Amino acid sequence: MLAPGPAKAGHYGCMDSARVSEHRLHRLVQFHETDAAGMVHFSWFYRYMEEAEHALWRAAGLSVAAVQDVFFPRVSASFDFKSPLRFGDEFEMVIRVTGFSERTIRYACEMSRGETPIARGTLVAACVSVTPGQPLKAVPIPQAIRDRFAVAPVQEGSPEA
Repeated sequence: MLAPGPAKAGHYGCMDSARVSEHRLHRLVQFHETDAAGMVHFSWFYRYMEEAEHALWRAAGLSVAAVQDVFFPRVSASFDFKSPLRFGDEFEMVIRVTGFSERTIRYACEMSRGETPIARGTLVAACVSVTPGQPLKAVPIPQAIRDRFAVAPVQEGSPEA
C-alpha cells in the first residue's frame, strides 16, 4: 500500500547517456483532491499529468525549472475521462514523449487503477526564452535537452495510434 502524499516514482536513475521516452508513477488519491461527489475533480488530472512530466524530466537527469535559460509553458492540454478516481484509490500514471518539433515537445499520459483505464491526456509544451519586459519568444529546444529524450513507440490503443 502506498503512503499518503507525494507520488512514488517507477524507474528513476537514467542519469547517463540513455534517452528517456516514458516514465511510470504510482500515486494515492488524497481527500483534498476530491469534490463534493467524492470523486477526483477533473482539474486534478492536469496536475497529475504535470507531476508525471516532472518525474520524466528528473528520470532524464533534468529539471523543468529554467533549463539553459529556457522554460516550457503548456500550449495545449486535454483529457478524456473513462472512470472516476476516489479518495484512497491507488493509481498509476504512464507519461510518454510522443513527438518533437523544433520548438515543442508532445506527451501522452495514461492513468489506470489496476486494469481499469481512468483517463488519457495529451500535453504540448513550447520551448521559450524569457527576457524581462518582453513577451515570451518560442525558441528551438536546446540539443542538450533534446538529447535526453526519445520518442516512445506508439502504444496500441493510445491517442496517437
